[in-house]
Amino acid sequence: MGSNKKMSKEQRVELLSLLQTRFEENRNRHSGIGWDKVQAKLENSPEKLWSLGEMERTGGEPDVIGYSEATHEYLFVDCSAESPGGRRSLCYDREGLESRKKFKPENTAEDLAASMGITLLTEEEYRALQDLGEFDRKTSSWLKTPPAVRELGGALFADFRYGRVFIYHNSAPSYYAARGFRGILRV
Repeated sequence: MGSNKKMSKEQRVELLSLLQTRFEENRNRHSGIGWDKVQAKLENSPEKLWSLGEMERTGGEPDVIGYSEATHEYLFVDCSAESPGGRRSLCYDREGLESRKKFKPENTAEDLAASMGITLLTEEEYRALQDLGEFDRKTSSWLKTPPAVRELGGALFADFRYGRVFIYHNSAPSYYAARGFRGILRV
C-alpha cells in the first residue's frame, strides 16, 4: 500500500474480504453489529480503509470491537495475539528517540501510528480489549501515555500475564524487540 495512501480496487476488495472473514470468525468481539453496515462505512471512507490496510500489513489483524453511539463510529483495534510484529523495537515518541545518544531505532510508536492514521490504545481501551481474549502473553504494547507521566520522562506499556493485565512504566527512549503497540481506528 505504501505512503501514497491509495489502494487499488483489487487491494480494497482483498482487504474487505479478509476483514469480513475475521469479523465473522470472531463474533464474540462485536455482538449485535452487522458486517453490512461496517462495510458500507468502510467503502465510504477510503482513507480509513487504507489505515486498516496498514494495520494489517504490519501484523495487527484489525477487527471491530465495538460501536460508539456518541460518535456513530465502529471501533477497529489490533487483535493479533501478540503485539504486531511490524511495529516493534520502537521508542515511545519523538522526544524519547531524539534523547537517545546511540543505538537509535528507526521510528517511534507515536510517529508510526500517526503515519498510519491510527492512535495508540489508552489503558482503558487495552483493558477492554483483554475482556475479549488474551493478548500480549509473550510481548508487550506501548499505551497512550497521560501527559503528567510523559512530562516526567516516562511512558506506559502493558501485557497480559498470570491471568491479568499489568500496566507498567518505562523511560520513553527505551525500546525492546518484544514491545510494539496496538492501535485503534474509529470508522
